[in-house]
Amino acid sequence: MSVADTSEVILLRVAGSDRRGLTLAFSELLAQHGIAILDIGQSVIHEQLNLGMLIELPPGAQSSSVLKDLLFKGHEMGVSVQFTPVSAADYEHWVGGQGKKRYIVTLLARKITAVHFARMAEVVAEQGLNIDDIVRLSGRVPLGQADAASRACVEISLRGDPVDADVMRSRFVQAAADLDVDIAFQEDTLYRRNRRLICFDMDSTLIETEVIDELAAAAGVGAEVAAITERAMQGELDFQQSFRQRMALLRGLDESVLAEVAARLPITEGAERLIRHVRALGYKTAILSGGFTYFGEYLQRQLGIDYVYANQLTFDADGRLTGEVTTPIVDGQRKADLLREIAAREQISLEQVIAVGDGANDLPMLHAAGLGIAFRAKPIVQQNARQALSTMGLDGILYLLGFKEQHQLTDD
Repeated sequence: MSVADTSEVILLRVAGSDRRGLTLAFSELLAQHGIAILDIGQSVIHEQLNLGMLIELPPGAQSSSVLKDLLFKGHEMGVSVQFTPVSAADYEHWVGGQGKKRYIVTLLARKITAVHFARMAEVVAEQGLNIDDIVRLSGRVPLGQADAASRACVEISLRGDPVDADVMRSRFVQAAADLDVDIAFQEDTLYRRNRRLICFDMDSTLIETEVIDELAAAAGVGAEVAAITERAMQGELDFQQSFRQRMALLRGLDESVLAEVAARLPITEGAERLIRHVRALGYKTAILSGGFTYFGEYLQRQLGIDYVYANQLTFDADGRLTGEVTTPIVDGQRKADLLREIAAREQISLEQVIAVGDGANDLPMLHAAGLGIAFRAKPIVQQNARQALSTMGLDGILYLLGFKEQHQLTDD
């Protein structure tokens, strides 16, 4: 027997100024008539309520009586009430859609504009996806210009299958570059809010500098080393080869310089907040760096990192750098291998791992992790990573995991 033979389905919409007890009043009235609620959704924007209920009137029910009572209740409470009949075919189509894949698009910027949202919605429409839900994850945004500490984030829930997921990601990357906004696109799976390990590159990711460049400046070879570093990060040079070249230029640097450099390392915006939050949730954390253990261990003590893997510096009897390289060098492939080793040791699925990095040598670990994030990354990395974050600090990652502002730890 079809739905049409047994019941009547109606979409009830209530809108008006929000007040305590509105949802209670309408649900109690429906209960008195023995009405089933098939679906329900409610939002409040600037103290204005929008409540929707898909209700089922059982066979023999007097729909006119139910609707009349609902209209009277709306008048009594000062809100508008509207009804839309739902056909049996439309209802069955709605039920059939529940097996489709779900995706999440996350918009992040210092301040989200209509241009940002329209560009995102254009790509979504091109790919044949439906927007099911839109939620603001960030706190309320003050009027006026956004400042350096502002954070705005909206999460959009999508239903369906994209025509071409690779094209969709490419369009989002281009939109992000054009509009100074981050647009993350990920499948909504059970792993999304169930990550357990986060692995960071160190230089230009966890800290806002390249340590080897700082050491080179102290040694008087800053320009030469910086040029090699930039070519390596852009993917123009093999990392191991470039690393050996740069280390040779540091020969003779006194060990005392390392402590001076470590003391002034600039921690990246949001790093401390992110790590404090994920540690409170039971995450393990790791630094997987093509830099040096001396500085990784310094950050480990400062931030409470669980694992540190980087390259070991060697000194001669006078406490000066030899310029030699200790193997194995932590390059891109080594980072990916270490990520897998830590996950296996902690009995964590790779789908539950987050990797964050900015350079070409981070791509192998970004691809190995369930969630790989190119952070303030070089163009080649943004184009080849599944997610990118550039407009705000590392704590923006919390929004990619679906955490609302009120569920995040404060800075106190």
